[in-house]
Amino acid sequence: MTRLCKNCGFENQDDYDFCAKCGTPLVEGLKPNQFRVYRTQDLEINKKALIAAYIATIFLSWSGFFIGLISKNTVFATFTFFGFFMPFFLVQSKHPALKKHGLIMMAISFVGVALSFYVMMH
Repeated sequence: MTRLCKNCGFENQDDYDFCAKCGTPLVEGLKPNQFRVYRTQDLEINKKALIAAYIATIFLSWSGFFIGLISKNTVFATFTFFGFFMPFFLVQSKHPALKKHGLIMMAISFVGVALSFYVMMH
């Protein structure tokens, strides 16, 4: 046996409480659930946090290069891999602007780590 929707005329299975096509209640007295939809595109990006993330990424990924040039301490160059943490986190975001900043930070980190290891090897 099927239930006929009074709103759109769609034939629903007997165990359905709401219309599968339009969502109208098929049983008297039932109210449809209300859902809150959050869109990530409408979220505002905290500029101060983004600037702090850039500063941390640059410091972590380029510090091995500068310390290697100044003090010839090549062990510190391995520390530069910590510069990849923030970019990897941001690249996984669903927000397109955060993903873009994550890719930019990834490029900055890659150059800094490559230069750090160049100094370490020479």
